[in-house]
Amino acid sequence: MAKDTHVRASITSADVARLAGVSRATVSFVLNDTQGHRVSDTTRARVLDAADQLGYVPHAAARSLRAGRSNLVLMPASISAVGRLVSDWIDDLHSELDRHGYTAVLHAGRFADPLDAARAWAELRPAAVVALDGDRFTAEAARLLGRAGVRGLLAFAARPVEGVFTIGFDHARIGATAAEHLIARGRTRIGVVMPAERGLGTLAQPRLAGAESVAARHMATVTAVELSYTRESATALARRWRGLGLDSVFAYNDEYAALLLHALQAEGIVVPDEVAVVGSDDLVLSAIQQPALTTVRLDMPSAARIADALHALIETGTAPPVPAVEAVLVQRQTS
Repeated sequence: MAKDTHVRASITSADVARLAGVSRATVSFVLNDTQGHRVSDTTRARVLDAADQLGYVPHAAARSLRAGRSNLVLMPASISAVGRLVSDWIDDLHSELDRHGYTAVLHAGRFADPLDAARAWAELRPAAVVALDGDRFTAEAARLLGRAGVRGLLAFAARPVEGVFTIGFDHARIGATAAEHLIARGRTRIGVVMPAERGLGTLAQPRLAGAESVAARHMATVTAVELSYTRESATALARRWRGLGLDSVFAYNDEYAALLLHALQAEGIVVPDEVAVVGSDDLVLSAIQQPALTTVRLDMPSAARIADALHALIETGTAPPVPAVEAVLVQRQTS
């Protein structure tokens, strides 16, 4: 049997207009929910039914050209490295952006140079860019994105970035808060977990630096210890723990802390008598560990507030200030 090589032409708004018996302009008004153009309920229903029958999907790029901008909010893939707490918050942000009519898109590219990253983002002509790893954002990258028509630039960063709406998020403060607590509890030989997983170093390094800055002001030492998020890696670290001579550990976040906690206990190391353990993020799992895990809670602005600020930036170029992310120690039984 001969193979059918015919390729069906894509469905267009003209096809929808013909089936519904209306103009293409009316189809556009209905499918784009254009304000200021009155379309009867009967006509609107006819257009939507025709689009459904034909399986018509609006062309996002064409719609962006007509509107003069896209509705895309681009988020660099570094958000996937920040743990369950922020991942859940990002899910909420997606919903809040949808409320404003924006579509959140994850950009998976990894770039050593902030300008290379900005060029790749600019090619997509998003309405906005939201960077949780905002410490790598530069004023030059912001100018490049601005020239490409990106109206909203929002970053979580330790310091303000010129041309970017910056919300304070200092990862060094997380490590410092953990170290301050451990030293106050009489611990002087602090281990800091450095996750071996790709992408986490950019967040782990400032947390280590924060702990080191506190230890330098006291009679305390900080030792970086590498840990992969596997049972095998945690077991290996726990088996050599006593040889490290450490009396406490800040374990990057609650997930690594819980993993290490179980491995230490399996080796007969008593927590907190021999080793005090502190995590970060105050996840549900931290409170149900045995013993319950001491952690650093991150008080973040609500996703709704961030979405509102981003919408204001896109529409007006300005937005009200948003409070910084705060690190708050939650003491439980592991310290």
